[in-house]
Amino acid sequence: MPVRVASKSVRIRRAITEALDQPGFAGIMAYSLTEALWWVESGRTDVLVAYPTTDEAALTAWQPLRRLRVGALRSAVRTPEQARALAERITRTPGLRLSGLLAYEGQVAGVPEGSGPRAAAIRLVKSRSIRDLSSRRPAIVAAVRAAARAAGADLDFVNGGGTGSVESTVAEGAVREIGAGSGLMGPASFDGFRGLGLRPASFFTRPVVRRPAADVVTVAGGGWIASGVPGADRSPTVAWPAGLSYSSQEGAGEVQTPLRGRAAAGLRLGDPVFFRHAKAGEPAEHLHAVAVYSRGEDAIVDLWLTYRGEGRMFS
Repeated sequence: MPVRVASKSVRIRRAITEALDQPGFAGIMAYSLTEALWWVESGRTDVLVAYPTTDEAALTAWQPLRRLRVGALRSAVRTPEQARALAERITRTPGLRLSGLLAYEGQVAGVPEGSGPRAAAIRLVKSRSIRDLSSRRPAIVAAVRAAARAAGADLDFVNGGGTGSVESTVAEGAVREIGAGSGLMGPASFDGFRGLGLRPASFFTRPVVRRPAADVVTVAGGGWIASGVPGADRSPTVAWPAGLSYSSQEGAGEVQTPLRGRAAAGLRLGDPVFFRHAKAGEPAEHLHAVAVYSRGEDAIVDLWLTYRGEGRMFS
């Protein structure tokens, strides 16, 4: 089953194209219609837009394109009957063709189990959701396909899943491709998924600029907080050196971030502290390029521009 690369979780064109050149990857899942149009202009014609838009200019530009697919995310369509009604409305609308179906189970793919008492409750909810999806999603796909065939067409794709739900999603016969991107980067939020085993591939560094005490250092910046419900799990995690933690009074700050721990004693002014962002893709909004490190050569071997570095800010 092919994996469609979720660009939101990468936002680096070279990294996305490198992934698409690997076996098992096919197509792009864009998070913005203007971004998708940019990909099509670049020669990538199999693009699925996973989020709704009201951008009239982009919608006008999209109309002549045949291989750019637009779908909704987190919609109010939950039952086979609702799905068929929506599908029939699409097939009756002049200028539109029902091309495929996106059914993302964010409550499974995007929610880490973590640890402690809450983890057991989350595992229970996710296991019940997987059982529900195994029957409800095939019924929804069948209903939508019936509407498409009644209009003289068929579904080109059925997309489901995400990095955190690949194992359960591929078990469903109704799904034909997986949408995933975070797995390429291995962000810190996925450390809380049991049995996933991602290898971290994305880091950012901040230099030590102060040494207030023997067990405290302050780095410049560092407050790249992930989107979502505010909380400790949205802050970057210290990847190196091990043993540093945030100050409970300040946390990760936009201008400076104090860190406390034994490892502070071995750090000098100017030394880097390595962080991992909680979510993939979002660090690219702060950077113009990323340095590509080769473990075999033990060296930085290339610089890849981010969307921002190419002068592209999609929303």
